[in-house]
Amino acid sequence: MKKIYANGKDEIEFLQELQKRSGETNKKVTETVSAIIEDVKENGDEAVKKYTLKFDGSLPEYYEVPRDVINDALNEADEELVNALLNAMENIADFHNRQREQGFINAKENGVILGQRIRGLERVGLYVPGGTAAYPSSVLMNAIPAKIAGVKEIVMVTPPLKDGTPNKDILVAAAICGVDRVFMSGGAQAIAALAYGTEEIPKCDKIVGPGNIYVATAKKLLYGVVDIDMIAGPSEILVLADETADPKFAAADLMSQAEHDVLASAIMVTTSERIADETIAEINRQKEHLSRKEIIEKSLEDYGAIIITDCRHCAVELANAIAPEHLEVLMENPMELLGSLDNAGSIFLGNYASEPLGDYYAGPNHVLPTSGTARFFSPLGVASFTKRSSYIYYTEQALREAKDDIVLIAEREGLTAHANAIKVRFE
Repeated sequence: MKKIYANGKDEIEFLQELQKRSGETNKKVTETVSAIIEDVKENGDEAVKKYTLKFDGSLPEYYEVPRDVINDALNEADEELVNALLNAMENIADFHNRQREQGFINAKENGVILGQRIRGLERVGLYVPGGTAAYPSSVLMNAIPAKIAGVKEIVMVTPPLKDGTPNKDILVAAAICGVDRVFMSGGAQAIAALAYGTEEIPKCDKIVGPGNIYVATAKKLLYGVVDIDMIAGPSEILVLADETADPKFAAADLMSQAEHDVLASAIMVTTSERIADETIAEINRQKEHLSRKEIIEKSLEDYGAIIITDCRHCAVELANAIAPEHLEVLMENPMELLGSLDNAGSIFLGNYASEPLGDYYAGPNHVLPTSGTARFFSPLGVASFTKRSSYIYYTEQALREAKDDIVLIAEREGLTAHANAIKVRFE
């Protein structure tokens, strides 16, 4: 893991190189995904099943998972896992219930009534990867805020395992969260099916959930046909550390993100060279006992760094420039810095707010903006699953009082039919 001394040049060059890992999607991938989308649009379930057979090797026993199979997965599940998921669900629901928004009505003295209505989306599609990348925690993080928002139906798609069966842990999470329907399909074909609808898979208003480059590309290409959560890049963590940080904790937390993917980024910005050196030593010690050691090593070698800077203020400025997905503050009095940390998906304050706490349990959503997009994107939440409508009621007298201004603006814009629609009411 490289050490960089912040001098206004070297750290900037590293961060610019870092951005290239999330560059434009491979042209060949885009062409492949575009062809799949068109095929599914034209041929529906026949095309979806064709690609399932092609990419997964066999067709599953059933296309839509029967409700009794989902219930059996929950009834037969390991009790400790179920209890852990239920405890996490309680925390996640408590946090997201506080995000609920209310509509408003503004009744004025002149009889004008203005307002806003907030409604949950009709139907949302939830993509859940299968195999070794199956994360029941992602089911919780996507389905719970959707339910709280008032989404009427959640349709989940997930690829079958090699034996054609669904991942049981995924079904357990789906049962706990109240997912309405589950289909055995993955990849770009499943995204296209959710976007356009097929004979069996219903058309959705929004698609959420993580996936590989083909899934991400399909979501990107279909945005506009359907809404999506976000265009997610590789996972990332930034740890701010000073002389008081524990190198053992810092090393463990950096590797918790590096193990996701060889493209994942793990960066420390510290005011202490001693902490930098001891953290590197801890990484070298701890990684020997981790199952994804090779992925961690490749990630840290290519996209990891420890940046040594002069002061806390400089560290905060760098953090805001990087705008990381996960930001840990292992510094003295971390709450003092919260007001200055403007660009981050989720902020973890203090030695005992380790990043995996946010991934699984604390309550805030783990679907977060990546690749610097925390400068303008927000985490997934209840608002992600709602839509707003405004409404207007005017009396004749109220419009009479406003008509001259409206006509003037409309005519100045050259939109005489707009002006006429107001004038005819008073001729």
